[in-house]
Amino acid sequence: MRIDTLPVGLARATAIAAVMVLGLTAGLASAADNNKPAQRKDGGVAIKLPQSPPMMPVDIGYLREEVAGPRPASRLDVEPDNAGIAGAEMGIKENNAGGRFMGHLYGLDVETASSPEEAVDALTKLYESGHNYIVVDASAPTLLKLSDWAADKDILLFNIRAEDVSLRQEDCRANVMHVVPDRYMLADALAQYLVKMGWTDWLVVHGSTDADKAYRDAVLRAAERFGGNIVDDREYVDVSGGRRDGVGPIPPAKPHKEANASHQMIKATDYDVIVVADEDQIFGPLMPYRGGGQPRVVAGTTGLTATTWSRGHEKWGATQANNNFEKANDRLMLPIDHMAYVATRTIGEAVTRKPKNDFETVSAFIHGPDLQLAPFKGIKQQFRPWDGQFRQPILIATEKVPVSVSPQKGFPHASHPEIEVDTLGIDEPESKCKM
Repeated sequence: MRIDTLPVGLARATAIAAVMVLGLTAGLASAADNNKPAQRKDGGVAIKLPQSPPMMPVDIGYLREEVAGPRPASRLDVEPDNAGIAGAEMGIKENNAGGRFMGHLYGLDVETASSPEEAVDALTKLYESGHNYIVVDASAPTLLKLSDWAADKDILLFNIRAEDVSLRQEDCRANVMHVVPDRYMLADALAQYLVKMGWTDWLVVHGSTDADKAYRDAVLRAAERFGGNIVDDREYVDVSGGRRDGVGPIPPAKPHKEANASHQMIKATDYDVIVVADEDQIFGPLMPYRGGGQPRVVAGTTGLTATTWSRGHEKWGATQANNNFEKANDRLMLPIDHMAYVATRTIGEAVTRKPKNDFETVSAFIHGPDLQLAPFKGIKQQFRPWDGQFRQPILIATEKVPVSVSPQKGFPHASHPEIEVDTLGIDEPESKCKM
């Protein structure tokens, strides 16, 4: 699917302006001999118009993996068909608004796939048709397949979906830029806020999928880093089939880990927050209303969440961004839309700064410290040089409104003290990635 966003009427407006200018008469001073104005029959001077620069195409690919997943508890969590793509389109339009003055014309071409093999075929098609920059909405295994295929080619991939920490660690790749935060960043952002509020005792309830267990591990790591106390850590095992009218009680008490004669049971009744790890939104939205837990704050993947974007975000130009997006798409902007927007704007900013548009120069600029983006979060943002992760503030938000922005004050780190966002996720000294 090809999406073009050439400014409407640009050629027509240029032609009209040319006619108007050619109709002017004036006693102009003579120019240099090689550009001497021609004398018109009526005695006026025909003015030569400067040639507008030829429009250089900058085609951006968008590769989306479409796979069947579990049905979420609420239909409101089902993503619309153009999720992500609509955000990329918004970025393309902004690129063209300035790019036409630089002689750059941006376009977006969308390909879909249902397996890693189909995704590689789609990437091959995009690359052979002149696409060097590809926004990828896909799982971690598929992203790695794409990265390995592109290893010896002029291709830069922008990950907007896969939150796997391994992609920024042992499986990191120099040709992948991660716009989406990893789970460590998200868990750290939430943990900082909970600790700052004095809510330090957490009951962790996680699902049984690999993704849920990975987020749970990120929460445990964040608790240790920032001063959270895990009162208990329990698993909710989903029973598939039929509609869910409730999740049943929070998993029952379990034997204490320390061996003793009385087999003492843990009863997690004294906690400040229920931290939920349920990335597919299977049971989390129903806690604690039908979960049998104490009436406490619910956070994690539901309730109070750490997210890249909130539909209620209004600071730093976000109101205008949300309004423009809603007007164009008849819906509100989702986090996946914002990340796709950031990816396409990154490419536009780099090409503008390096107008010759050769891949090596543009790619180096995106990897380097001079890239400065301001996608409605109050500070200039760029990619970390050691693992390709996008440095960005994380919103702490409910379903309706943001309540805070992390990083929070008072959590110092050693490697880049002047860059507060590096308290979120994997800091350079602990990174396994050698990009």
